[in-house]
Amino acid sequence: MNFRRVLPSLPLTVTVIAFWMIMVADLSLVQWLFAIVLGVVIPLFAARLDREFARIGNVRLVPKMIGVLIWDVIVSNVEVARLVLGRESNITPGFIWLPLEIANIHGIAALTSFITLTPGTVSAALSEDRKYLLIHVLNLKDADEVIAGIKRRYEVPLMEIFP
Repeated sequence: MNFRRVLPSLPLTVTVIAFWMIMVADLSLVQWLFAIVLGVVIPLFAARLDREFARIGNVRLVPKMIGVLIWDVIVSNVEVARLVLGRESNITPGFIWLPLEIANIHGIAALTSFITLTPGTVSAALSEDRKYLLIHVLNLKDADEVIAGIKRRYEVPLMEIFP
């Protein structure tokens, strides 16, 4: 019998067993046996998942991206506070579909995280073909301006980091 077919990932097996034993906080034989069963079964299912490994490109842009994100979070916090504390009639929420040029799933995940971390915007859905991202915007005045800003500030640099 092939060892890799039974335990496709020994580190994952050990991790599952360790986390189960930590979570139950009971060192009885029954818990050990259940942890071992989980440690064998979960990696078997995880091995069947279609994984897409990250391709990393220009990492020199990462510090700049972090700086842009921090700045945008600060500015957006002020804008959202102003909107929430102001008149409700001044708020015009809406959804937009952002057409994506980035194809790398890890870059898309980073983009959706950046959008959601920035107050006033939330990533809501990714189309099945990964070509469009649905975004809720708290104060949507000009959809084209929001799309252009996201592409310029986040998507273009992320396409260099995740080619």
